[in-house]
Amino acid sequence: MGVMKGVIAQINSALTVIDLTHQIPPQNVAAGRFCLLNAYPYFPVETVHIAVVDPGVGSSRRAIAVKFAAGFLVGPDNGLFSGVLSQSPAQAVVELTNPNYWRTPQPSTTFHGRDIFAAVGAYLASGVPLEQVGQAIEPTSLVQLSFPEYSLTDTSVLGHIQYVDYFGNLITNIPGTLVQGKSWLIEVGEFRILGEQTYSDRLIGNLIALVGSHGWIEIGVNRGNAQSQLHLSEGDTVQVILDSAVSR
Repeated sequence: MGVMKGVIAQINSALTVIDLTHQIPPQNVAAGRFCLLNAYPYFPVETVHIAVVDPGVGSSRRAIAVKFAAGFLVGPDNGLFSGVLSQSPAQAVVELTNPNYWRTPQPSTTFHGRDIFAAVGAYLASGVPLEQVGQAIEPTSLVQLSFPEYSLTDTSVLGHIQYVDYFGNLITNIPGTLVQGKSWLIEVGEFRILGEQTYSDRLIGNLIALVGSHGWIEIGVNRGNAQSQLHLSEGDTVQVILDSAVSR
């Protein structure tokens, strides 16, 4: 948000601020987790990632800052960072208890992004040590966002929708590496959707399965919306059928 950028600029106007997305569905922590997980590798080491998908703002949920190999994470302790930390574990974590690094010692109970997270992020990016902005807590105490894992057999992979993007593409939790060099399709309900390379491999309006730029298998529609056609949401089950079980 613009006011969060204003808070950052008040602390250090020389910092580079990049918007990742403002299209997270309201209160959808899982969607925020997915977007941050897939974005952080493309930023410089020591980047401070401020992420605010915070339906528990003002409650007893903790405000945290995390040091990990690629930089810092600043935001609510509600599982938002669990995807990143599953790939790059926390090296140190603090609860943001030092109001000297907040915008105000009396923050709004509905906008910690402005009054706590933006300010703390700006100070960390300006070189303030992590231990100064709060009290150390155990990384193992952080909230984890539970999500079912995919399961693999010789001829199939059972997975789940983990994210629905702006275009209605249904992105699964099945890595694209599992179908590399193989013939494959997705079964969901009464649909059998062939795996292809690009959206243009199917006629306009047709369903398609492919590996997205993020590396996960997804279901889309050439110039259309797969969610509208299939009526699937996060957590719903899909099955990938491999090689000899595939007929075109």
